[in-house]
Amino acid sequence: MTPPAGDSSRALIDRISSLLPDRQLREVRMFGVLALMVDGAMAVAAHRDGSLLVRVDPAEDARLLENPQASRAEMGAGRSMGKGWIRVEATALRNNAALTSWLEA
Repeated sequence: MTPPAGDSSRALIDRISSLLPDRQLREVRMFGVLALMVDGAMAVAAHRDGSLLVRVDPAEDARLLENPQASRAEMGAGRSMGKGWIRVEATALRNNAALTSWLEA
C-alpha cells in the first residue's frame, strides 16, 4: 500500500522498525495513523505529519511532558487520551538518537 502524498508515517514506521530489529512488530492502520503493535498492544503510532504517538510508563509521563516538543495525546480535539499517551512533534524525531530515546520511554 502506497502512502498518500505528504504522508511521513511510512518513513517514520520504517525508521522505528529498523531501530527495533529484535522485536516482533505488527503494523496496523487505524484511526488515520499507522501503528506498531508489540505483543498485541499499540506501542507507537506515526501520524501523517511525521509526529509520533508514544505509549509511556504513566510514572514517567509528567517528566516526559516537560519536553517542549511533547504534549498530551488527544483522540479528537480536546479529548485527552490520558496519562501515559504522549504526542511528539516531528521536529523532535529528526535523528535516530532522539527517536530511540522516545522508543525507550
